[in-house]
Amino acid sequence: MAIVNKTDEQWKQQLNEETYRVARQQGTEAPFSGNYYHNEDSGIYHCICCDATLFTSQQKYDSGSGWPSFWRPINNQCITETRDVTLGMVRIEVRCTQCDAHLGHVFEDGPKPTGLRYCINSVCLDFEKAKE
Repeated sequence: MAIVNKTDEQWKQQLNEETYRVARQQGTEAPFSGNYYHNEDSGIYHCICCDATLFTSQQKYDSGSGWPSFWRPINNQCITETRDVTLGMVRIEVRCTQCDAHLGHVFEDGPKPTGLRYCINSVCLDFEKAKE
């Protein structure tokens, strides 16, 4: 896996303003607003910044949270988890290992078998629909 290093200016040129704010500045999109919240197609979710493979549709479920939710990533190497103490809360932030994009957070209130809910911003994802 190649690590992607770009300057802020390069990210600003590549990404739209909202995606830059969320992925590069640790923002959050409004709940229930993202393109992939209601997506029920089969396929693979990639990092919008570097195209790293992150999640599959088989790992996605409707958490009712307002953001696409997954019960596990495609593998343990594609994401990095770090402690986040912003906004007066203690949470676990999820980042793309390949480009360090902020993706969202992981919580321990998800379904079996993992009990985890990876709550991911749609603007940080790109979706590749499975070939039929």
